[in-house]
Amino acid sequence: MEANRKTDERAPDGTPVETPAAATAAESGDRRNMAVLGIGMMLLGILLFVLNDVMGKWLVATFSVGQVLLIRSIAAFMMLAPLIMREGAGPILKPARPGLQALRVLLSTVEVAFFYWAVSAMPLADVVAIYLSGPIWVTALAGPLLGEKVGWRRWAAVLVGFLGVVIALRPASSVFTVHSLIALLGSLAFALMMIASRALRGTSGTVLVTWQTAGALAFGLVVAPFDWVAPKPLDFALLGLLGVVATLAHMCVNRSLKLAPAAVVVPYQYTQIAWALLFGWLIFGDLPDPQMLLGAGVIVASGLYIFAREQKVGAG
Repeated sequence: MEANRKTDERAPDGTPVETPAAATAAESGDRRNMAVLGIGMMLLGILLFVLNDVMGKWLVATFSVGQVLLIRSIAAFMMLAPLIMREGAGPILKPARPGLQALRVLLSTVEVAFFYWAVSAMPLADVVAIYLSGPIWVTALAGPLLGEKVGWRRWAAVLVGFLGVVIALRPASSVFTVHSLIALLGSLAFALMMIASRALRGTSGTVLVTWQTAGALAFGLVVAPFDWVAPKPLDFALLGLLGVVATLAHMCVNRSLKLAPAAVVVPYQYTQIAWALLFGWLIFGDLPDPQMLLGAGVIVASGLYIFAREQKVGAG
């Protein structure tokens, strides 16, 4: 009863007065609502990324990787134009640590080109599962490249994660092809790009995405003319839609991380494999085999453990 009376206190004019108990309850409710919204934005962003992957797999059956990246990047720049104008020419044209920025652009271009190259001949879920090993690569390389201390628990999780990659890749079987190797190299490039991004954490997201898009555009300009296929209006629209969907996906994920703590929303990134399995089956008729599912499960479990452990170590 005492607690109830305190939350019902009023000023002399009769207006309610917010007490510490009421303020705490309101703040808790706001955090809960923001967390739910953050999770929703993360789920939407991951769904958009997978839809982008599905369209990319569909299109690389007809168009070269260079042509896909060229038109995709032009559309992405149209989406980014307002953000670039708001950022200003200075930060865009003169970013900090230009050498590391250039390396990151190269890595981002390699990883997206290798993804489309791999997915042109492999089931979507297989390639996504291999790319989900990116955080495992990051943990393994963070020590030698960034000087971060990695404890034995995370090293054990790294080894388990790589075991999952081996299970998914099946190197001793006929399923392992040059495209499987390309997917693995792409996941390594993706991890190195994330490490470079961690070293450039002081750079705004707009600058990073702008140069990342510029790298893909430059690659497309050089490569696309050698294997150009005149797109029909619908194909051209889909090629452009790739850039729009990918940009929206980045915006949703970035917004999610601003609305809620990473510990709350990041684990939902692994819903990517579920969407890839579903769309791969519905659209391309790809039925995953038990070995790939087992490998993907080991990779996801290892990645989640590494993330949870990093959160605990960071909090300590």
